[in-house]
Amino acid sequence: MAQASGMDPLVDIEDERPKWDNKLQYLLSCIGFAVGLGNIWRFPYLCQTHGGGAFLIPYFIALVFEGIPLFYIELAIGQRLRRGSIGVWKTISPYLGGVGLGCFSVSFLVSLYYNTVLLWVLWFFLNSFQHPLPWSTCPLDLNRTVLLAPGFVQECQSSGTVSYFWYRQTLNITSDISNTGTIQWKLFLCLVACWSTVYLCVIRGIESTGK
Repeated sequence: MAQASGMDPLVDIEDERPKWDNKLQYLLSCIGFAVGLGNIWRFPYLCQTHGGGAFLIPYFIALVFEGIPLFYIELAIGQRLRRGSIGVWKTISPYLGGVGLGCFSVSFLVSLYYNTVLLWVLWFFLNSFQHPLPWSTCPLDLNRTVLLAPGFVQECQSSGTVSYFWYRQTLNITSDISNTGTIQWKLFLCLVACWSTVYLCVIRGIESTGK
């Protein structure tokens, strides 16, 4: 009886772990994690760059023999052991803790990269409410004297409106790599908005993520 009563708290703790409300939430969450910018944006670019249809042959080979098996392994051991990435591999073997640490590091770096892209998307989305669009025309050169006829910025006319808006008005890159420049506060606010949205989505764990 003493041994049985000693096991009860462990069972209770296991049962109290959060779970998905239904299979649809779990399925949609998996799709949300698996489908992203790499599928919609980067894959067509890589396919066109590396030979079109010929690129699909090694892609599907890697998908069948590497991508899908690893994906199902992560789902299976995650549902079975109900631990984080590092804890799962340490449970399988103490020597595999580095595998979990590597998975965590990759996820962390990808989240930084994706939120940077999302801040650019948000920045272009906010600027798309202007008329005319800021990347459709060159800005006026305000440094020209009154004696000269009004005109547009020469750099914009040489490089193009889209490139000028991206490199000068959005990124505001410096002319020299040794000059780090200053913080672009408009992009910083967009980045804060993106991370705040992520925080609100995961603040309550599975409950908020599923919704």
